[in-house]
Amino acid sequence: MASLDDKTIEKLEKKAKKQSPWSIARRKLLKNKLAIISLSFLILVTVLAYLAPFIAPYDPNFVDIMNRNNPPGDGYLLGTDNAGRDILTLLLYGARTSLTIGFICMFAVVGIAIVIGSISGFYGGWVDAVLMRFTDFVMNFPFLVFIIVLASIFREAGIGALIVVISILSWTGAARVVRSKTLAEKENEYVMAAVSIGGTPFKVIRKHLLPNVMTTIIVQATLLLAVMIVIETALSFIGFGVPSGTPSWGNMMSEARNPNVIRTQWWIWIPPALAITFTILSINFIGEGIKDAFNPKSLK
Repeated sequence: MASLDDKTIEKLEKKAKKQSPWSIARRKLLKNKLAIISLSFLILVTVLAYLAPFIAPYDPNFVDIMNRNNPPGDGYLLGTDNAGRDILTLLLYGARTSLTIGFICMFAVVGIAIVIGSISGFYGGWVDAVLMRFTDFVMNFPFLVFIIVLASIFREAGIGALIVVISILSWTGAARVVRSKTLAEKENEYVMAAVSIGGTPFKVIRKHLLPNVMTTIIVQATLLLAVMIVIETALSFIGFGVPSGTPSWGNMMSEARNPNVIRTQWWIWIPPALAITFTILSINFIGEGIKDAFNPKSLK
């Protein structure tokens, strides 16, 4: 019986060794109930947002003058705002706008960070010095002031200009993370072997370095998504984000600048506030879950 147990343990150990880091991370992530619940919530919000034209009870531009500032009920599940627009409709369409800006900015920032961080870390020397000084130069801009100025100048260009402005000012931190990880990975033997047999820098970075840096990039991407949504909300709240005619969570929250709305018309600002809060929390929990899943020191 003891020998059977030993054989079973040996088989289990061999099976564990055959598992790739990705499969181990996936198994650990699936065991993280908070991360899975958060992921399910984020998927649900995203699906509802992009199905808004089909499930929203009203057109986002529909205005009911006779039912302005109505509380929930009477044909409006979440009430109406001061223009007579349905809050639930604005919430769904606002989610689509805010999530679209968040996802596009996230991918743009991660793309810039990968290019600059990996090149800087791989080449080192004067290339690293030039790219990092450029990164410091961009990082030293007063972010909020600069983004407000640029958003004001290109306001007529709409959401596209906002995405570009946010993206070109938000990549510096992620680029430094990618650079530091690349610097550590390029000292490994497999990278030196790839270089010694004549692998081009582009091929070495693409085939050898980036796959091993990808876990760090994924964690950074999830955290950046939350940051991008917060930035959009903050800019729209103060009037320098999404144009006022376009539904977004930030534009809905801008109504809360009126003290009377905060005191007596809770249905106008609490739904978008809760949507933003729970979405940001879910993204952060997903990021923490992914980080723990790829951490070899965490419990399996």
